Amino acid sequence: MFAATSDPAATATVTDSSRKKRDKDDNSFVGPDFEPWANKRGEILARYTTTEKLSINLFMGSEKGRAGAAASAMSEKVRTRLEELDDFEEGSQKELLNLTQQDYVNRIEELNQSLKDAWASDQKVKALKIVIQCSKLLSDTSVIQFYPSKFVLITDILDTFGKLVYERIYSMCVDNRSALPDHFSPENVNDTAKETCLNWFFKIASIRELIPRFYVEASILKCNKFLSKTGISECLPRLTSMIRGIGDPLVSVYARAYLCRVGMEVAPHLKESLNKNFFDFLLTFKQIHGDTVQNQLVAQGVELLSYLPLYSPAMGWIFQCVSYQAPEALLTEMMERCKKLGNNALLLNSVMSAFRAEFIATRSMDFIGMIKECNESGFPKHLLFHSLGLNLALADPPENDRLQILNEAWKVITKLKNPQDYINCAEVWVEYTCRHFTKREVNTVLADVIKHMTPDRAFEDSYPQLQSIIKKVIAHFHDFSVLFSVEKFLPFLDMFQKESVRVEVCKCIMEAFIKHHQEPTKDPVILNALLHICKTMHDSVNALTLEDEKRMLAHLINGFIKMVSFGRDFEQQLSFYVESRSMFCNLEPVLVQLIHSVNRLAMETRKVMKGNHSRKTAAFVRACVAYCFITIPSLVGIFTRLNLYLHSGQVALANQCLSQADAFFKAAIGLIPEVPKMISIDGKLRPSEPFLLEFLCNFFSTLLIVPDHPEHGVLFLVRELLNVIQDYTWEDNSDDKIRIYTSVLHLLSAMSQDTYLYHIDKVDSNDSLYGGDSKFLAENSKLCEVVMAQILEHLKILARDEALKRQSLLGLSFFNSILAHGDLRNNKLNQLSVNLWHLAQRHGCADTRTMVKTLDYIKKRSKQPDMHHLTELALRLPLQTRT
Repeated sequence: MFAATSDPAATATVTDSSRKKRDKDDNSFVGPDFEPWANKRGEILARYTTTEKLSINLFMGSEKGRAGAAASAMSEKVRTRLEELDDFEEGSQKELLNLTQQDYVNRIEELNQSLKDAWASDQKVKALKIVIQCSKLLSDTSVIQFYPSKFVLITDILDTFGKLVYERIYSMCVDNRSALPDHFSPENVNDTAKETCLNWFFKIASIRELIPRFYVEASILKCNKFLSKTGISECLPRLTSMIRGIGDPLVSVYARAYLCRVGMEVAPHLKESLNKNFFDFLLTFKQIHGDTVQNQLVAQGVELLSYLPLYSPAMGWIFQCVSYQAPEALLTEMMERCKKLGNNALLLNSVMSAFRAEFIATRSMDFIGMIKECNESGFPKHLLFHSLGLNLALADPPENDRLQILNEAWKVITKLKNPQDYINCAEVWVEYTCRHFTKREVNTVLADVIKHMTPDRAFEDSYPQLQSIIKKVIAHFHDFSVLFSVEKFLPFLDMFQKESVRVEVCKCIMEAFIKHHQEPTKDPVILNALLHICKTMHDSVNALTLEDEKRMLAHLINGFIKMVSFGRDFEQQLSFYVESRSMFCNLEPVLVQLIHSVNRLAMETRKVMKGNHSRKTAAFVRACVAYCFITIPSLVGIFTRLNLYLHSGQVALANQCLSQADAFFKAAIGLIPEVPKMISIDGKLRPSEPFLLEFLCNFFSTLLIVPDHPEHGVLFLVRELLNVIQDYTWEDNSDDKIRIYTSVLHLLSAMSQDTYLYHIDKVDSNDSLYGGDSKFLAENSKLCEVVMAQILEHLKILARDEALKRQSLLGLSFFNSILAHGDLRNNKLNQLSVNLWHLAQRHGCADTRTMVKTLDYIKKRSKQPDMHHLTELALRLPLQTRT
């Protein structure tokens, strides 16, 4: 009644925030080291499947519930609802037969949705009927292999029901003024909520059959918090005792698992009740091997070997809950009780799966003794060694026992005939071998794996496990000289016959090498092995390979190439690069890396010889230069080729290979006309002109120090480059051509100096060759006039096209170039600069602040020695106002 009079929106807000706090508080006892049930759910559904036909009883809804709900008197409501429950139990249901597994799952999902719909439409009794009906399905073991998956599906519905009931009662305790505190007690709960809560428990108590009564009450166990402080602690032992009435041991163990699951969610601190549940389970465990179960298995045609693993999810969960944060003494007691049951393999496996790895590892020899004594019927010993191996991968056994543990385990593993059973065990124990032993033992294990997996090509069905073994080996052997000296390591790689898997394994090895191998190497064992691995990766590239995959492979191969160093044996280093070029010719980034590496090798040679090459080293650097000249044309990226021609030309120049440097620069000039208008960068098309402008500016900086060839005339490279620039088809609205011409003027200005700004050691540039010769300067001036004429022509075209803003910017830029690089004592140049100043301001497009700063700069420079002519220039440069 109180809930009905409160504001629904405010109540909902308070309820949502309170729910989050409660959920956090409920899980405060259970830490992140406790694996939740949700993590196991998907694995169970995937593992326990069936092809047999299933049946299900569907609830046929009636209108009685609604008619009863309309009754006015409270006693009549109660009577009506009890009648409805009786009606349900007496046969208001329909049996669906011959369902496939997927049909069955769909029907269960429909029931889950029906439960939510019934609850939303205030048909609470119908919702309860659906839950009871679903719970009854857990007593059916007619298709026994599917039972674990059925348990998961049905308990999802029970969880939904439990949350709906809890939230319903909680909402009755909340009004728009206050909410229950985080750690509320029954005294904080109003009478209406308590009465509703009791009503639910009384309804459930009236369910006649044991299994649905147990499951439905367990699903709302948390609601006891509304009634009594000790409600949950009193209820858990009673529910534990109820399970004793379930005769089928499989149904019983899953009921115990559900109780443990609810108990850990609601009251994880009540470990005594969980322990009682566990010890009850141990008392009834021998039922599994009783005549009733055996007869049931015969009737269904199920082998014991297939039946016993059905217990694993439930037993694993029970053991996990009981052993969580349990003291050492309790774990020891549990282990002793398991021993008294005759070291049953299923039980022992659950112990090793659930108990802390440290506990298992310190008692490894005890567990091996128990495994040896186990009755192997229905649960093979190799599964026990598999579980033991998983623990030893997480925790270390006593040092003195390590070798004996490996010997005992491998005696069993190596005798396995089934390749899948063998490889599942071997995969786990490789980790243990790598952690505690040397390459000799690892080699023995790898040899045994090859021996077992090669016959009948069994390895083809076990690639994931074989990959896991490789990853574990390389994770523990960071010294690759030791790794590749393991005799059976490369033969082990040969088992990866499927190309995609083989490439993935090679990538793992190369990633480990790049990550862990810090020092350069020339070890032939490492080089031969990694060249083979890199070649495998390279050869996997084809027309369908994605660009990202190519980049990844190239990155790994380049990482290897960078780590190879033969020290001062430069010829051996070059031979390695030659071999690598032939092996990795399909990956452009690798070829680029090889060119850079060879150029660096030439510069290291120069450094060693301090610039004074002997006949032998001069021949060697020419060989390096030839390597680059031959390799660059095979590349696809045009700017990659241009930049490498320039870079390699600079290296050739530094090593006094003048004719080779000229060849590089000529090749670059000849390539410029091939530059397309648009280029692809990271999958997007971009205009190429900004990149071309950047390249040419770098090129001009290099051309300053390149000496003229005696047979080709003055400034032959500059002339060729200007011809190419003139003939290149530029964008219509682009001024990049003029910017390039301006940079050419800067170059020609620098070339006219008596001494150049920079030089290359042992290389005579044109300042030394011509020594300020008048003919050279005259040729230089002629080129300047030609370039300036091109710039002025472009400025006129801009005026015709009404591109006045561009004209103003270019005019000012040209003015600044003349100011910085020209001799303004020349009357023609002085007059041209004044004209450009006026042009920049003619149509009011110039930035006044820039013009003022430029004029101030000219006035300051005019005060410097030999700059008095700038005073007169400044007087001829007026500033125009906006008006």
